[in-house]
Amino acid sequence: MEILNGKSVYFASDNHLGAPTLEASRPREKKFVAWLDEVKQDAAAIFLLGDLFDFWFEYKTVIPKGFTRVLGKLAEISDSGIPIYYFVGNHDLWMNGYFEEELNIPVFHKPQEFTFNTTTFFIGHGDGLGPGDKGYKRMKKVFKSPFFNWLFRWGHPDIGMRIAQYFSVKNKLISGDDDAKFLGEENEWLVQYSKKKLEEKHRDHFVFGHRHLPLEIDLSETSKYTNLGDWIQYFTYGVFDGETMSLETYK
Repeated sequence: MEILNGKSVYFASDNHLGAPTLEASRPREKKFVAWLDEVKQDAAAIFLLGDLFDFWFEYKTVIPKGFTRVLGKLAEISDSGIPIYYFVGNHDLWMNGYFEEELNIPVFHKPQEFTFNTTTFFIGHGDGLGPGDKGYKRMKKVFKSPFFNWLFRWGHPDIGMRIAQYFSVKNKLISGDDDAKFLGEENEWLVQYSKKKLEEKHRDHFVFGHRHLPLEIDLSETSKYTNLGDWIQYFTYGVFDGETMSLETYK
């Protein structure tokens, strides 16, 4: 992808809209929509790295109620010709065509590599990668299983959404979210994962969400790890201007 002068690529993750309730998260939704309105002015592309919603499950003819403002804004931006890319997180991994069909937004379920001008990026949400987190990895296999999806789809959406919201907010194993504290580079499993991937192939930037911590860590003299933080406490986002990748805070 070519980044023209004056254009930038933007990255954001972990909004968890709907938590703890739709009403309580609405101010954060409006703030995020305002950010989208600003960045669309010079965006070459927008990457959303998962957990935009605290829970998202697509039935055959039903999607979760709410989120009208953010979905409408994404549709407007996509329709204007600005590409948006979505990476599912651990709270919205049950996406199954709605974003592609209604919003023309590609959805990825695994990390992907992109090149902007000559700069390479390895991008993903970050859940279940690297060492550790074994309990969540086992739980994710259950969630992704055809039987679980069949069972959940056959229940009434009102009941399913109520159960899902309870567990999404209350159960740390399901959420996969550790306490958002920096415990040192050697204990950051996404940093260790990035270093392992770097041994296989050079990438200039590794960009993830999931940890809810804004982090910028040099993996080598020519490679950098960025965690995007969140839109709950930090309101941070990444921006690549064609030469430099940085973390910014939206006020």
